[in-house]
Amino acid sequence: MTAALLARHSHRRFNPLRGEWVLVSPHRTDRPWQGEVEPQRTAAVPSYDPSCYLCPGNARLHGEWNPQYESTFAFDNDFGALTAGTPPFCSADGDLLVAQSERGICRVLCYSPRHDLTLARMDSREIRSVVDAWVAEYAALASTPWVAYAQVFENCGAAMGASNPHPHGQIWATEHVPGEPAREQQALAQYQTAHGSCLLCDYAALERRIGQRVVCANDAFVAVVPFWAVWPFETLLVCRRHVTSIADLDDLGRDGLADLLRQLMTRYDNLFDAPFPYSMGFHQQPIRGGSDAPVHLHAHVYPPLLRSATIRKFIVGFELLGSPQRDLTPEEAAARLQSVPAEHHLTRAGTGARR
Repeated sequence: MTAALLARHSHRRFNPLRGEWVLVSPHRTDRPWQGEVEPQRTAAVPSYDPSCYLCPGNARLHGEWNPQYESTFAFDNDFGALTAGTPPFCSADGDLLVAQSERGICRVLCYSPRHDLTLARMDSREIRSVVDAWVAEYAALASTPWVAYAQVFENCGAAMGASNPHPHGQIWATEHVPGEPAREQQALAQYQTAHGSCLLCDYAALERRIGQRVVCANDAFVAVVPFWAVWPFETLLVCRRHVTSIADLDDLGRDGLADLLRQLMTRYDNLFDAPFPYSMGFHQQPIRGGSDAPVHLHAHVYPPLLRSATIRKFIVGFELLGSPQRDLTPEEAAARLQSVPAEHHLTRAGTGARR
């Protein structure tokens, strides 16, 4: 009875990681759409673009040249949002006008020399090289004495603001722990105090037992559409072992993460038969400066597409001024992702030969 009510009637769901409620309105999925429609990418992307500042052997905007890399390649962002040389300062006018300096290091990680690939089109071995590069970057940034946090993330697709289709992500190291992981760490600590166990360990076990919202899984990781999801096809990737950072993953854990990313990103592409835009990022233990509460390694994937490859969700109106809201239930979103294969549609059609 409860499942039927959740599928039909408006209700709100609690997100224990953020301590907030999400409004769910399943009866709105049939409403007509007359809003903005995203153009689909139709032009073929070449495997090498001589004008791309991320392709091997090409010049970047400040005149530096990329090496002829054959796997991954990382470098300092030429236009980083943060710089290590920011001088320390603070400013306050009472408790209302408060500012503080923030140092940082912004790194770019090219996933592949191939300009035309995405994680969905890479195999597990290639993605494992990306995972290893994330670990190496994390370790290098952790050796900087003032770095408190390393945020690993990727914006994929023009709909998410990615100005270059070359497969790449970023790592921003900051002097202070950012707001989102800090809020989650507080929630994890409160749950640990109240229940004597880890929130994400318990949640991953519960979702595996229920099975309804699990999109894909292996021995190391599980991907679910979380019960409290805001974005239509949002997923949460949770490590099945209680590890606190990406650097703590052993070989099996790294292989498992690579395999799960391949499965999940392929399903995203297959869902709408198109390259799927998203923002993805890992939350993990602060390097220094956070609370003593342990964090469980996990990743969030936020795709904006709503009901087709051309219609996207916007965070506006009530969501900006009231609370997050969604029409498609997490259960329906999970069912759609589960229904598509983990083999890429271009490969199945015989048009996806890469070499």
